[in-house]
Amino acid sequence: MARSRPAPAQSAPVFRASDIRATDGANMGDTLSFAAELVLDDIYELPYGVAPLRLSLLPSMSNRFTVAEDSETGTPGSALHLDSALMFMSPDGQTQEALLLVEVDQDGSAVEIYLLPMAQLLPQVEYRLVGIDTKTPRRKFAQVGCVSFTRGTHITLASGEQRLIEDLVVGDRVLTRDDGVQAVRWIGESTVRAVGDFAPIRIAAGTLNNENDLIVSPDHRLFIYQRTDEVGAGRSELLVKARHLVNGYTVTLLDGGFVDYFQLLFDSHQIIYAEGIAAETMLIDTRTRAILPDDLSQAMGEVIPGHYDLPHAGLDVNEKLLKRPDAAELLRKASTR
Repeated sequence: MARSRPAPAQSAPVFRASDIRATDGANMGDTLSFAAELVLDDIYELPYGVAPLRLSLLPSMSNRFTVAEDSETGTPGSALHLDSALMFMSPDGQTQEALLLVEVDQDGSAVEIYLLPMAQLLPQVEYRLVGIDTKTPRRKFAQVGCVSFTRGTHITLASGEQRLIEDLVVGDRVLTRDDGVQAVRWIGESTVRAVGDFAPIRIAAGTLNNENDLIVSPDHRLFIYQRTDEVGAGRSELLVKARHLVNGYTVTLLDGGFVDYFQLLFDSHQIIYAEGIAAETMLIDTRTRAILPDDLSQAMGEVIPGHYDLPHAGLDVNEKLLKRPDAAELLRKASTR
């Protein structure tokens, strides 16, 4: 029987471009707009009191995104296009990147422009536009969407060996939860500033019965098998995003500095074991595919069954069920009782 199910929606904190205005430069007085209308060295400012909105994106098998039903902003079903990657410089000389997303209606007309900052955008700070990139924004967008392990994470191999992720090579045989032993198809590696949506989450040793601290990207999903339904999800198998478990003591955000991220790709989306607990591997979809080398992407073809026919779809836990300081402890107890 076919296991084809839709990929999960992905959320991103965005600002409406109409809320960000040029305070100096060629476009002084105008709001942030398409790359073609922007001028380098213009200065932009976010007004005080403007909070980011949650834009929920739904990837598809075609090369496009749509606004998901649960999005806080945008019209569900509308198409989203990635316009450009922008580089801003703050008065203290710090640079940060942001992505411009454009929502279009059925006639192809732009109805809204969004700015997705890669790091925190502070109000009433003068940000100078120092870079406009229309060639590689999709790859930068993919980096945000990829689930990643950090340097020093132990991965369980088929032999039972616990090997550091930085020591893995393509072809290594890894133990998976659902499909036994599977060979690693590709390993991605990048070093990024650990800020904003790139700041990793630290799950302290023992929090979810993990052997050592587990540090992963914020949207990395952990697989939990509940023997008792402690969080009211109504099922025993759960996928939980690391960011939804942050409580300030056993699950914390590691903001600041730099982080080495590693992505593990298999022929299908897998649940493997990292520091002794189950966690997902890279899922190829419209958003993340751009991170792959061109030759590998072409060799894998347009439709990859193991990444579009998702046996793990539908297991995500609603964030509202986890909005409590003891969520991680409840899940730990649920998996051991």
